Amino acid sequence: MRSDSRSPLHAVSRRAALKGCATTLLAGFGLHGLSVKANDLHVGAKAPPATLVTLDGKKISTQDLLGHVVILTFWATWCVPCRDELPLLSDYATRHADAGLQVLGFSLDLPEQLADVRRVAQTLRFPVGLLADSSAPGYGRIWRLPVNFTLDRQGRLIEDGWKEKTPSWTPERLEQIVTPLLVG
Repeated sequence: MRSDSRSPLHAVSRRAALKGCATTLLAGFGLHGLSVKANDLHVGAKAPPATLVTLDGKKISTQDLLGHVVILTFWATWCVPCRDELPLLSDYATRHADAGLQVLGFSLDLPEQLADVRRVAQTLRFPVGLLADSSAPGYGRIWRLPVNFTLDRQGRLIEDGWKEKTPSWTPERLEQIVTPLLVG
């Protein structure tokens, strides 16, 4: 009989580390690989396609939203700045829905946190889904939260969240970046 000198604590720590690595890889690659990297994003150029699979299974593609101004917001229930940004985005989206604004919320939470995501989603007035079920590979590995991308009515990238030093939305940033797109 072989004796194993590893303690149960060591085994749990190793299992937790492996699970964490797998989770990071899956969330970071959006489960679809990095066909385009965040460095390939160019403001003014056609935005990479993204598809949100909502919590109720509906698919919403940026391709289907041409003619609308679209904000892609990446967030998580454990993200402290997201807690301030999400209600702000929800109110803004409601006020500007008639002007053609669509917000799509991609949660980086794991399927095990679905109940938490649903609780947050119930307070929001825009569609939400898990990034793990959705597709947004052209926006790179999502490693910083919140991060947002804005597309104009023609599907061009207008705001690249990776290039923002303070990426969270504020009322002033929304008025400066998004509101002018809604006027036209």
